[in-house]
Order: sequence, then C-alpha cells, then structure tokens
Amino acid sequence: MIDHVYISVIDIDRSLAFYSEALKPLGWRVFGNYDAASGPEGVPDLYGIGDDVYGKGDAVGSSIWLRRRNPGETGLYLGIVCDTNELVDAAYAAAIKAGGTDEGKPADRAYFAHGYYAANVADFDGNRLEFVHKAWNPKRHA
Repeated sequence: MIDHVYISVIDIDRSLAFYSEALKPLGWRVFGNYDAASGPEGVPDLYGIGDDVYGKGDAVGSSIWLRRRNPGETGLYLGIVCDTNELVDAAYAAAIKAGGTDEGKPADRAYFAHGYYAANVADFDGNRLEFVHKAWNPKRHA
C-alpha cells in the first residue's frame, strides 16, 4: 500500500488549492504542514493532504505532500507502508542489494512523529522510495 507521495510543485498555494479541490469529492482534506525548521537538514517544508482515514488510527491512510520544486528537479518520492520496523529494515536491505543508493538508513524519525520509523533509497534514475512503519497504523495483515 502506498503511504504517501511527495509532489514537487512551483507554486505551493496554487497547487494546494488545486489538489484540495480535486480530491475533496473523494474525502481528502488539507490537514497541515510540516515546517522544515523542526527537522534535519535536507527535509523540505511540506504541505499535507490526506484521505478520509489518514492519521486517525482506524485504518492505514494515504497522503500527498506538496513541496517546493528546486531548479532542475525531477523524479518521484514514494512512501510505502511496512507493517513493522523489521520489514522496513528488510526492504531497505533488499533495495540496496538490488543496486539502490542509500538516502537514509533505517531509523526512528521522531522529528516527523513519535513511532515513525523509516529508511530511504534512490533508484538508478533518482526516484526515491521511503519504506515506512508508523506505529499508530493498524497492521494490514494477520
């Protein structure tokens, strides 16, 4: 399951208005921002839009995070749900073994939220994957 996607845009306000209106009929809503000043260097300001269950703890939800596009930037950032920290570790190891580039070893990312554990890799074209376990999400598998 896809947990989140970063979309790099030129005009945050215009894009936020577009995505929030386009996704409103599907139950999505603007739910807040992430201020980069509270995290490590390289994590951008983010503007969140989530589906009707995102962040409620009742089910695993999905979100889109808008970020300001840097000059010359392309590619996709895709967060993939993992049911445990161990699955984050395993997916990260498999991606590295398959030739991916380390962009953040598995670790707690408390600057996003307590119980947020993730690892980041890039593929050969600069697309990025984040394997993420959010402790508050219910497990998807028995």
